[in-house]
Amino acid sequence: MTRFAQRSGFRTGVGLLALVLAGVSAGAAQADTLTEALVQAYLTNPTLESSRAQQRANDENVPIAKAAGRPNANVTGTYTEFVERSANAFTTPERVVSAQAQLGVPIYSGGGVKNQIKAAKIRVAAGQADLRGVESSLFNQVVAAYMDVIQNQAIVGLNRSNVAALNTNLQATGDRFQIGDLTRTDVAQSQSRLALAQGDLRTAEANLAGARETYIQLVGKAPIDLQPPPPLPNLPASADEAVSYALDSNPDLLGARERVKAAERDIDVAGAGRLPTVSLFANGSYNNYLNTLASGVAGVSQTDRQGQVGAQLSLPLFQGGRPAALRRQAQQNASATMETEIATERSVIAQVRSAYQSYLAASELIALNQTAVDAAALSLEGVQAENSVGNRTILDILNAEQERLRAQVQLVIARRNAYVAGFSLLAAMGRAEARDLNLDGGALYDPNVNYKRVRGKFFDFDDDPTPVARSTRTVDTPVQGADIPAADQPPPAIQPGAAGTGVSAPVGAQKPAGAIGATRP
Repeated sequence: MTRFAQRSGFRTGVGLLALVLAGVSAGAAQADTLTEALVQAYLTNPTLESSRAQQRANDENVPIAKAAGRPNANVTGTYTEFVERSANAFTTPERVVSAQAQLGVPIYSGGGVKNQIKAAKIRVAAGQADLRGVESSLFNQVVAAYMDVIQNQAIVGLNRSNVAALNTNLQATGDRFQIGDLTRTDVAQSQSRLALAQGDLRTAEANLAGARETYIQLVGKAPIDLQPPPPLPNLPASADEAVSYALDSNPDLLGARERVKAAERDIDVAGAGRLPTVSLFANGSYNNYLNTLASGVAGVSQTDRQGQVGAQLSLPLFQGGRPAALRRQAQQNASATMETEIATERSVIAQVRSAYQSYLAASELIALNQTAVDAAALSLEGVQAENSVGNRTILDILNAEQERLRAQVQLVIARRNAYVAGFSLLAAMGRAEARDLNLDGGALYDPNVNYKRVRGKFFDFDDDPTPVARSTRTVDTPVQGADIPAADQPPPAIQPGAAGTGVSAPVGAQKPAGAIGATRP
């Protein structure tokens, strides 16, 4: 494996996530950071490994196509025992050993072989683009799973804090009811809210366990103390800029374009079936009658040899319309790939624009939800103070606590959505792949290495080693629960970037629209 060359433009200098990782091993690395999670998935994910193997299989179509234009030779040996001979055939042998050798050299095949080779090479390029797409999709899923764990962990902490607060409130309400300060209705309201909060907590715990299991499925190990992710650099300044880059770099679109080129070559391959072919040939045979030919007759040789060389011209005159049907079929297949390219282009444009708007909206929601959190905390303090002098009811306090919890949860969700939307935008632009990661000290998988290794092979017994699975299994990982570090228990009113959220605000969250993140160098 070799390092991918750095692309020019705004990837120069800074990697997508400024990932600097030296000596990370597939088995020993712990995915405590987003960097390590992405590298772990890159090294051990079975979906990615399967796609790499499929691409290596696709590489073999080039030597397979070349084989049709190379010489072919074969040798046949035969032993024959004549168990019953004609009574009138005095020279018939009793047995014979024969050997035949044939050599064929194709000279001209109507352009079929040449275009098959070109189509195979183009499909290798298309497959490499598809592999880039798989890498991008995997990284996008890993980022979403990473952020889901952090988000659900924060929500569990918030709900546990809320349950604890409501439990304390219920005890205080019960005490005041005992001395006649409150009614049974107040106690019932507190009990109802506590039961609902406990149900919400149980749901949040189940969501956290599910998010952790999804993380294990993608990364290959259980999440341990996930840290806030780094900012996303080099986000586009406008949707048009994002679309422009995606049209040049999105791997799905590049793959679709390559398949159009390959389909056009298939038309020429199909048309070659009605053109003449020219080949050279050489045949030789040897027979040994083992001293049983014309027994007793002097001067008869017990062996004979024959050899022929020549050239063959084959000119098809009529094949029942099959060549024309094959060419028309190839033309329609090419038409289908052209339409697929346009459909892919539409999808990419829609995806990029949608991701851009989602990122903008989520980034703005962070500021709005932070304002809501601050206001809800202040409101709760005021309601509690007013209740102490008899101006507010217990229900008012419960409502204020519920409003604060909702604002806190929405802030956590907004931060998660902003980061995932930003990364999805980069992925749709073709900037969230392995070659975009700045892995200093780490070798990246280069599909060209295998292609260059096999494209010129011609020996019939040049096999590869027996295949073995490279990805890691997860059967030994523990069943995930809802335990969270003590540091993730939020304070009564969470602040931006506090441990309760676990999510760093994306670059540009406090910037006006059109100036998101870093700009292209």
